[in-house]
Amino acid sequence: MLIKYLQEKYNAQVITVTVDVGQQEDLKAAEEKAKKLGVLKHFSIDAKDEFAKDYIFPAIKANALYEGKYPISTSLSRPLIAAKMVEVAEKEGATGLAHGCTGRGNDQVRFDVTLGSLAPEMKIIAPVREWGMTRDEEIAYAKTKGIPVSDAAKKYSIDASVWGRAIECGLLEDASQAPPEDAYEWTTSPEKAPNTPEIVTIQFEVGVPIAVNGKSMEPLALIEEMNKIAGKNGVGRIDHIEDRLVGIKSREVYECPAATVILEAHKDLEKMVMTRHEVLFKQQIDAQWVFLAYAGLWVDPLKDDLDAFINKSQENVCGEVKLKLYKGSLQVIGRSSPMSLYDKNLANYNIKTTFNQSYSKGFIELWGLQTRMYNALKKKGKKGKAKKA
Repeated sequence: MLIKYLQEKYNAQVITVTVDVGQQEDLKAAEEKAKKLGVLKHFSIDAKDEFAKDYIFPAIKANALYEGKYPISTSLSRPLIAAKMVEVAEKEGATGLAHGCTGRGNDQVRFDVTLGSLAPEMKIIAPVREWGMTRDEEIAYAKTKGIPVSDAAKKYSIDASVWGRAIECGLLEDASQAPPEDAYEWTTSPEKAPNTPEIVTIQFEVGVPIAVNGKSMEPLALIEEMNKIAGKNGVGRIDHIEDRLVGIKSREVYECPAATVILEAHKDLEKMVMTRHEVLFKQQIDAQWVFLAYAGLWVDPLKDDLDAFINKSQENVCGEVKLKLYKGSLQVIGRSSPMSLYDKNLANYNIKTTFNQSYSKGFIELWGLQTRMYNALKKKGKKGKAKKA
């Protein structure tokens, strides 16, 4: 629809770009569809490996969960897609850049900011934001132009990458109702998942996963393998109320099998190898990092600053985490690391250790000193009473 709109309203020669970030779509069909609509050129770009290594892996290091729940699977792909658009546009001498985002969501921000930062001299056009049609009107418009619309697209708005699948619209807009089973494709219903728990071990090196169940894998292959393992066990379904940048609260449903498992394992390993001060401070850095990525500020210099801290913090995040997956549930059941700060001899209550318990009395005396002073004054009735002049 965007192609026809650009051709008719702007009399534009359109060059189309499809970027494969693992959405499991038929890129050949997309190319043929574009050519039938009369585009000048079409480019299909396989960016899955780049996406896994340069976008997903930094997100793992940052424990990237927006509002503590969403692994930003859609958000992460946008700056990469925008960068590829700019590469093609500059190569072909284009004068403008167009995207299909609505004026109600977050993607318009991500594309506009990234495209405007990477190619400030080019005009940005957002046809869907301009025409203001409803979803039903868009489908009807497509029919008048002979543009086929899939059955899934008629029911839901779907966006996917190898890091997750987002499902919106239709019946899902009633936040009080459970998502219909046909909304899911990557995960087995927990009720139909295997009756035997599956144990999986993920090995990390410098903060990123490098092996599953003892088998070393490249980033993309590892994520795809974890999607299969977690998906068949019903793990990775997410249903929550999300705050969009434009101020709208929306009901969001996601399938993020690999992301759910890997992020849980990574957070657990960090707690084993990092000091309490590092863990607590990094939680603030992670929250800021994920907000920047979600809010379309991937190319903001602050993200580079945060990356520097996060990468330094990951030097000791090496080891293995063992997890149990069972009918939609996920549980860490073991972890080990050569950099572990966990010392069984210190933690054990039943044997003599190097921990001198007598030191605790003095520590507690100082730790609670001001709290005791405050409550002593309060008990005497002196706290908060001003002296008479």
